[in-house]
Amino acid sequence: MAGVPFDQMTGKIWYNGEVVDWADATVHALTHGLHYASSVFEGERAYGGVIFKSREHSERLHKSAGVLDFKIPFSVDEIEAAKRQVLEINGFSDAYVRPFAWRGSEMMGVSAQANRINLAIAAWQWPSYFDPEERLKGIRLDIADYRRPDPRTAPVHSKAAGLYMICTISKHAAEAKGYADAMMLDWQGRVAECTGANIFFVADGVIHTPIADCFLDGITRRVAIALAKARGYEIVERRIMPEEMAGFSECFITGTAAEVTPVSEIGPYSFTPGEITKTVMEDYMVAVQPQADAPARAAAQAGAEATATA
Repeated sequence: MAGVPFDQMTGKIWYNGEVVDWADATVHALTHGLHYASSVFEGERAYGGVIFKSREHSERLHKSAGVLDFKIPFSVDEIEAAKRQVLEINGFSDAYVRPFAWRGSEMMGVSAQANRINLAIAAWQWPSYFDPEERLKGIRLDIADYRRPDPRTAPVHSKAAGLYMICTISKHAAEAKGYADAMMLDWQGRVAECTGANIFFVADGVIHTPIADCFLDGITRRVAIALAKARGYEIVERRIMPEEMAGFSECFITGTAAEVTPVSEIGPYSFTPGEITKTVMEDYMVAVQPQADAPARAAAQAGAEATATA
């Protein structure tokens, strides 16, 4: 469906408990979620007809809504069943799945306690987030002007639509310069994440990653950490200053859309995708498959349990 606007695609979308035609999954122009960003979402991938970490995503969707002070009127079990239905009715085996919830149009203003909470689930076929050839040799990242906000100023632990405004601006600016994406610093000028993915670095066989205190501790991030630990790699979660990037040999990013993607450049800093990056990337692609072997499943499950208790 490359090049087809999303409102012109065909298929079925689950919408407030009913399956509707793609073109009929609409909202009013005065929807609160559109004007005031009172919306949360998840990005998930199905491999071989099975959504990877599906329940963890559904649970996080509920938690994200709670942070924004609304309750989704469908249980985790109901969301799980709806996602499976969407895949089946659209005939998808490998697909991207997008559940999202938002405040409706009953009240228009900052205050909207009486607004209906809506939930929809769509799925579509989406290949690699980055150009396949570029991804294998390592993508190039710009350094964004915008920074991830202080946790005291925004609901940073919710996967809330409003938090992605600066991500879109930053990714557009990076792409205009010929980069694939942008890396963002936090409010104190330390390395944080990319516009839609967490980031890891390697130095002397040790993997370093920023502490997830002002951005989402991603589900894929947790799985990657578990897979790396299962291989015996040391993981250090710490504050990382931008100038430290000069001392790292490898870099990779993780996310549902990005999966595990090597990085070759961040602004003036260069990296060479190496053994650790390749191993984590390959182990992840094994773990996401429904027929994953026992060690891969165990490591991935450890990542899920860590996510649930984080």
